[in-house]
Amino acid sequence: MSIILDKVNYVYSQKTAYEMQALNNINLKIQDGEFIGLVGHTGSGKSTLIQHLNGLLRATSGGIYYNGRDICEEDYDRKELRGKVGLVFQYPEHQLFESTVFADVCFGPKNLGLSSKEAELRAFTALRSAGLEEEYWYRSPFELSGGQKRRAAIAGVLAMKPEVLILDEPTAGLDPKGRDEILDQVAAMHRELNMTIILVSHSMEDVANYVSRMIVMNQGSILFDGTPQEVFRHYRELEAVGLGAPQVTYLMHQLQERGLPVNADAITVEEAKDSILQVLAGKQQRISQENFLKDNEKKL
Repeated sequence: MSIILDKVNYVYSQKTAYEMQALNNINLKIQDGEFIGLVGHTGSGKSTLIQHLNGLLRATSGGIYYNGRDICEEDYDRKELRGKVGLVFQYPEHQLFESTVFADVCFGPKNLGLSSKEAELRAFTALRSAGLEEEYWYRSPFELSGGQKRRAAIAGVLAMKPEVLILDEPTAGLDPKGRDEILDQVAAMHRELNMTIILVSHSMEDVANYVSRMIVMNQGSILFDGTPQEVFRHYRELEAVGLGAPQVTYLMHQLQERGLPVNADAITVEEAKDSILQVLAGKQQRISQENFLKDNEKKL
């Protein structure tokens, strides 16, 4: 499975006084099994981009190829596409509407034409994969907490058995504990299901801790595309477009500027800790060696 975007442009309200170019010559290839972080400030084009990937929006020009076929073609089955490329919206309330969570998760598979029994089996599996405790399955989705609603919305998409899962700001409005729980669950799904995941986020720490590839958007174009380490080397340029880097990145650069041979590419607290301890251990070893030589010189 791959998704290829070839010179994709999108214009809102074309040929009106409100015309606005939202995507500008986007060239992108998403490989099977990748865990991608898509970042950018408000208005950068990231939400417009993800709505193209499952056919909610049709490109003004250019091609979007899913498994080799252009999804912009008039005869392309968009219903089938949305079963393969699942999108979880930023606000789960926009996706939850049934009387119970379980009925909500069953809705998608039934809409695909599956029997009630098959839909229920998928719902059981999806709810467990999303990490929602069974005690909440038969409650109204609107009685759940913010984090539980997000798990229910994720389960509703997982029940469709997508090959690609797109999560639009899945931690927005959650406290730190709830945010970590959701992201840990998403990372577990990526490992266990070998699913392609695109995480849309404004949090550089979240992206640094979980994804293997980062795409940074600005004014409808791709500004950077690479590993988090490669992208965060451009932290000054990121600041210039209203973003930045994880706090630990600034710390490591400051230590390096002061002469400490730390790894400035460290982007997580764990990586920074290991690098600093390694430097301190080397320094301690040198001090011990110097003291040993001094002691021997005195004896001689």
